[in-house]
Amino acid sequence: MSKESDNKAIVGRWFTDFWGPTCDLAIVDALAAPNMLLQYSLHEPRRGHADIKAFMTDFRAAFPDLAFGGAADLIAEGDYVVGQWVGGGTHTGPAFSDFLMGALPANTGRKMRFTGTTVLKLENGKIVSEIGLDDGVTALTQLGLLRKAA
Repeated sequence: MSKESDNKAIVGRWFTDFWGPTCDLAIVDALAAPNMLLQYSLHEPRRGHADIKAFMTDFRAAFPDLAFGGAADLIAEGDYVVGQWVGGGTHTGPAFSDFLMGALPANTGRKMRFTGTTVLKLENGKIVSEIGLDDGVTALTQLGLLRKAA
């Protein structure tokens, strides 16, 4: 297999086991570099295994049905893999204050469903960064943290 094929396989596992309907936090230790950067516009950047695991634990506690999945085939070139995705969840859990635009009180029942594109960099079979551009305006509007202009 080529380097690109290997990297796409790693990212496919990451998307399924970290971002999919059920999260196995052991995937962070298996596939992420120790100082991995996880960065999306909705949240503060996260770095390292413990920080990334804490982020996902809190995100899934607040949104127990959280799940994201691929919306197109992965594209790979050298050390980079690009993926398009769609997903979201329903806020039925505890208060959540990780959004840069504000916090949600507990159990709002609000649903978010949005899309994004992510670029992952791999080195020596480990993910060193996941930097994504998400449709945060849609998600924050659905959650009531942004209001549509009248």
